[in-house]
Order: sequence, then C-alpha cells, then structure tokens
Amino acid sequence: MQDASAMPARFLRTPEAGRFLGLSGRTLEKHRTYGTGPTYRKIGGLVVYTVADLQAWADRGLRSSTSQVSSQRVLPARRVQPGPSMTPPP
Repeated sequence: MQDASAMPARFLRTPEAGRFLGLSGRTLEKHRTYGTGPTYRKIGGLVVYTVADLQAWADRGLRSSTSQVSSQRVLPARRVQPGPSMTPPP
C-alpha cells in the first residue's frame, strides 16, 4: 500500500465537490463568486478542488458546542457586507 502523502492530489469538479460537502454545485458557484468558499484551481476553463482544500474549508466551521466562539467560520454564500473593522479610515 502506498503512503497517502506520496499520492498526487485528487481533483474534484464542482458537482463532485458539492456532494463531498453536502452542498449543491450551484452553492459552490455562489461561494466562488463572493469569495466565501473553499480554495479552488482553474485548469484551462475547468474549476477543480482538492479534497484537502475542501476539508480545510469545512473544518473552519468545526465546533464542540453551540456556545463556542471562534475566530474562524464558514460564511454563507452571499455578498459579505463590510463590518466596522473593514471600513477604510476617513
């Protein structure tokens, strides 16, 4: 059996990546548009994801309780409104 670290990255297309995450392919397309989704690669005109990138993005939402506060979170697939800390100084 080969060591998993010696294996090349497996690339998933948008529909496969969506199934891996339990999301629709359209939701991943929205995440790409708004910049809130997992890291992806464009090879020619093809969008692909690695399993490691999908897992890392999903792990940002990892919590052990509903009261746990974390600096990392998975944002919804919509335009991110600038908050008070994101506004440029006058």
